[in-house]
Amino acid sequence: MREEVVSMLLALGVTGADTDPLLDIVVTNVQWRIKNMTNLEEVPEGLQSTAVYMAVGEYLRAKKGTGSLEGFDLEAAVKQIQEGDTNITFAIGDGNTTPEQRLDGLIDYLINGQTNNFYRYRRLVW
Repeated sequence: MREEVVSMLLALGVTGADTDPLLDIVVTNVQWRIKNMTNLEEVPEGLQSTAVYMAVGEYLRAKKGTGSLEGFDLEAAVKQIQEGDTNITFAIGDGNTTPEQRLDGLIDYLINGQTNNFYRYRRLVW
């Protein structure tokens, strides 16, 4: 699972995660969180992608909270292009969100956006 988390972080533009000891702690915590929420001994194969998303979100939140999030561009790529008399404007969000708010939304989605997948694997404990 660690390799998938590193790959997703690289795809998001975050570098250096492969050598960061914090990543191992985050991955272990996410695995335990899933085990506790489903009451299972192991993380099911069907929840591996959910675990990767959660680990990426937790890693981003930890790095942002400590002020050491590097290699992550908070700005949107392109909002407006003007060529001669032609002007193209892309709608990005509602225009009132800051880059930090967009990052917070992404982190929240990564951590909590797929937790409804747990229901299929949840086992009751008496």
